[in-house]
Amino acid sequence: MIDEPTRRLDEGALRGVVPRVLAGLVRGGEDFDAAEDALQEALLEALRVWPEHPPRDPRAWLATVATRRLVDARRSEAARHRREEATYAEARPAATEEGDDTLFLLFCCCHPGLAPASQVALTLRAVGGLTTREIADAFYVPEATMAQRISRAKRALRGRRLDQPGDLAVVLRVLYLVYTAGHAGRVDLAGEAIRLARQLTLATEEPEARGLLALMLLSHARLPARLDSEGRIVTL
Repeated sequence: MIDEPTRRLDEGALRGVVPRVLAGLVRGGEDFDAAEDALQEALLEALRVWPEHPPRDPRAWLATVATRRLVDARRSEAARHRREEATYAEARPAATEEGDDTLFLLFCCCHPGLAPASQVALTLRAVGGLTTREIADAFYVPEATMAQRISRAKRALRGRRLDQPGDLAVVLRVLYLVYTAGHAGRVDLAGEAIRLARQLTLATEEPEARGLLALMLLSHARLPARLDSEGRIVTL
């Protein structure tokens, strides 16, 4: 979910931080769509503040600002509907559950209530950090079409329980798509896909997860030698 304006920040650092912040908000009970909107506002605020006042802990900074945005939004909605403002006067504490937040977010994006195409698109957006245009190019569809698909997926998650695991086969397919996107030029995405695949092998004994990790590692090991000195692909 790293949009073009925020790419002027340290994209490498943000790619590791943003999914974890989003996962923490969702794990704490926030709607996926609202959490992503609040985090996007926090990123825009970071674009304004960080160049002169960089935070010691970017993840905590983004989480705090995003949480405040969510509280403000709830207060505004409560005022419009004449609800008690005290209901959400205090921000909920950050989640303390053990485990990898990015992996949690990955399974949320692969929620069984979503269509497979939506699962893949939402994961590439929220976990992989690809822009809507990049995802649209990968699916060979117009950017507007992909934007609508992602929006529908986020709306479909609204109000759903996100503690139910997604389909492992879909998760594996999504991880491979993220890896191939990174292998084609976005090395950080390839590394993130490998990291998540390692986490999956610790969370499940399914041989398919280990097989995917082995395939990624084999391909990644060849990365420096994939092209010869003239830029031609070197076959196995």
